[in-house]
Amino acid sequence: MDQLTPVRPERKNKDGATRNAALWATVIALPLTVLVAFLAFAGLSPDAPASEADDPNPTASQPRPQSTAPVAMPAAALTERATVVCRALLAKLPATVGDLAQRPVTAGAEQNAAYGDPAVTVACGVTMPSYPPEAELWVVDGACWHSSVGPEATVLTTVDREVPVQVTVPRAYDPPLQLVPEFSRSVVASVPSVKKLPHGCTG
Repeated sequence: MDQLTPVRPERKNKDGATRNAALWATVIALPLTVLVAFLAFAGLSPDAPASEADDPNPTASQPRPQSTAPVAMPAAALTERATVVCRALLAKLPATVGDLAQRPVTAGAEQNAAYGDPAVTVACGVTMPSYPPEAELWVVDGACWHSSVGPEATVLTTVDREVPVQVTVPRAYDPPLQLVPEFSRSVVASVPSVKKLPHGCTG
């Protein structure tokens, strides 16, 4: 007859304690695993877009504020031919130059225009400027300009046109030549050039 080995109570107690320890380890480890996974996901998630209320400078992309009052400008006496040419030029001028909107003028609406605040002004039919032969001239989009820099503004005058056109750019818009292309295109489209171009305009 086989002899049965008696079960020792101390072995049963030891096995039970091991199982209980393993169970508690699982119970504790599972929530920690879930928490770590959640934190990792949250760290990888993209930030939510900032609202307009969080924008420290919400008006940065808006045009600069400007006056709409008429700009004081003199109106030089024009010949009949110059009057026709200047009216053609004014009809070709853009409504805005960059972010500068056109403003009314106090005199000579058929020969004067103004933009922005401080005002960039355009005067048609002015006196041709005098300058030394070595003076630098600027050819911009087909029109040739003489530049005179003053303490408050730069004055640019065409020297290759039948009727001279003058643009005055306040120092607030330096460099002044950045605004000239818009005016050059209007000048070329409406004001005939002189027969003999100044030397500086031909390169």
